[in-house]
Amino acid sequence: MAATSAFFIILMAFVTATLSGVFGMAGGLVLMGALALVLPVQAAFVTHGLLQLVANGWRAILHRKFVRWDIVAWYGLASVLAGVAVSLLRFTPSKPLLFLLLGLVPFLTWLPQSWIKLDAAKPSQAFLSGLSVTGLNLTAGVAGPLLDIFFVRTELTRHAIVATKAATQVFAHLAKVLVYGAPLLASGTKGLPAVWVFALAIPLSMLGTVAGGRILDRMSDVNFKRWTRWIVTAVGVSYLVQAAQLMLAK
Repeated sequence: MAATSAFFIILMAFVTATLSGVFGMAGGLVLMGALALVLPVQAAFVTHGLLQLVANGWRAILHRKFVRWDIVAWYGLASVLAGVAVSLLRFTPSKPLLFLLLGLVPFLTWLPQSWIKLDAAKPSQAFLSGLSVTGLNLTAGVAGPLLDIFFVRTELTRHAIVATKAATQVFAHLAKVLVYGAPLLASGTKGLPAVWVFALAIPLSMLGTVAGGRILDRMSDVNFKRWTRWIVTAVGVSYLVQAAQLMLAK
């Protein structure tokens, strides 16, 4: 791997962990696209899963007093089932399809709230979120906007939303690492960044999580929801452009 690509991955690990620390999902969306630019699709999935596993796990630990563990338990159970199902299908998207899916996912945030009857605080819907979000995570690389739909109607504060979503995403990203990492390891870890890249990126993602948490403390709930929607939409549009370019280049 070229040094420029390696340091690009390290930088994006910090920047996107900071974004996720503030908005709960924007960072993962940006990181997946950044990794797909410099890595093969399968390696991008595994790298994204490892970095986001650390970032989300650390964020859940930092905000553990706000985590709704009942939601996490139902989500985790469903996440395991979704991981098994996708691994049996042996599906890996092409790079154009990956960017197309990454570009479409953010538009879920614009669904009218009157259409949404989901509430992650209800056990059955927490389970449904685990199935659908993990399934989308394993095919599109990210699923933050879909996860957000399950939290739109909850009575949770912004801290509880970020903390609980972070804890649930530990399962989603672990599934990504296992589903895509197992066959990649069998082929000799081809395309994965060097160990030293992870050694630098992981602590920086933890540092970014801390920085994002401090920014979150200074935001209001209104600004939190407004900025999240616009940021992920802008990122989604850029991915749709990238997908079109890749398809036209064929």
